[in-house]
Amino acid sequence: MSEAAGVPGTAAAAQPGLRRSIGPFQLFAYTLGGMLGAGIYGLVGRAAGQLGGAVWLGFAVAMVAALLTGLSYASLGSRYPQAGGAATVVHRAWQRPLLTWTVGLAVMASGLASVATQSRVVAENLLRLVDLPGLPPVLISLGFLLLIAGVVFRGIRESMWLNILCTVIEAAGLALVILVGLPYWGGASLLETPSPEGFSAVLLLQGAILTFFAFIGFEDTLNVAEECRDPQRTIPLGIISAMLVATVLYMAVAITAVSVVPWRELAATPGPLAEVMARAAPWLPGWVYVAITVFAVANTALLNYVTASRLAFGMARHGLLPAALARVHPRTRTPHVAVGALFVVVVALMLAGDITALASATVLLLLAVFTGVNLSLLVLQRRPGEPRGGFEVPGFVPALGALVCGALLVNRLASVLAGGDWRAPALAGGVLLAILALYAAVRPRAAAVEA
Repeated sequence: MSEAAGVPGTAAAAQPGLRRSIGPFQLFAYTLGGMLGAGIYGLVGRAAGQLGGAVWLGFAVAMVAALLTGLSYASLGSRYPQAGGAATVVHRAWQRPLLTWTVGLAVMASGLASVATQSRVVAENLLRLVDLPGLPPVLISLGFLLLIAGVVFRGIRESMWLNILCTVIEAAGLALVILVGLPYWGGASLLETPSPEGFSAVLLLQGAILTFFAFIGFEDTLNVAEECRDPQRTIPLGIISAMLVATVLYMAVAITAVSVVPWRELAATPGPLAEVMARAAPWLPGWVYVAITVFAVANTALLNYVTASRLAFGMARHGLLPAALARVHPRTRTPHVAVGALFVVVVALMLAGDITALASATVLLLLAVFTGVNLSLLVLQRRPGEPRGGFEVPGFVPALGALVCGALLVNRLASVLAGGDWRAPALAGGVLLAILALYAAVRPRAAAVEA
């Protein structure tokens, strides 16, 4: 494989490579920013409704479950530091173009739906901050998407610095909640639950299933592995440290929330952390958290855009998408064609209207992707001649990771059969069928993986 371009074949020799500029702290911020987001501001309330005062323990159990897959991603990133993320790993393990295509487009659909959704959320919150009479929200969304696409095109360094800024503001917002709520600690039972039977393993599992989704985002890290300096060390450090810091923040926020607002009231409040701040810090202007939300949502959009562009780039190198998407700009060293092509797609999604349900549905597909990635690592660990990385995990880690993610997916589908909300699984199934239909129409031929 050509080291200069990271592209199989002689055509790669004329291509510049992606710029390796990401160090350990930048990747830590990238991973942490992918997990921290506006979602935690509402998730605490829903989790309190299931776990009561023990919501903090749900985050701890969810972290253990998520860390299994996080460790697999860390090991894979140190073994195969190439753009393309989960699609590249699955392609290497199974050599099945249909499977690679499905995994790659499922992750891409999740990312692009999220970017389009976040652009609308940014517009709504900016209009709450600044009175702009007569300015349509759609124009603000379009301007935001142009800005994000411009940063991603400009370079990975610029994307990383913007991510660091947004991540610091996100983390500071959660730290502020903890700080103003510290005097309330000890005022509530942290093991009180809604169940008349009291605390139980089943109840804890139900809460962990809900809070597991607070850790989704670490998978984005694998897509920028090719742009990391010393990826064998940088990727494991970035993923593991970020997941641990996120857990501490989540648990402390959860303890603060149920200490300031009784968990029954917290579960019924549409904006749980806003209610915590209103009671613990009534002197704080309301616009502060609106501004923090803008940075949190913008960061999510930025990281998903970077991820989708590197995923398209990696799939194009393997012959699963048009070869033009694998081109690298000689000056910016970014996959500029992929960045531009995805801009057209995400603008179309944004103009389609409210696709929040679609963004939520595609998250379910990520559980299937996580299961497949864990199984892929098991296959690759047992294949003779496969290169070892700088961070190896024992086989039980990906095995348990696949089991946990598969169980979460089955649990979600089982809840539908038991009378739960069927819309998200139905939409996820529709996206999957569309991906398969597109494969049947295009019939791409994947290139073989080189050692």
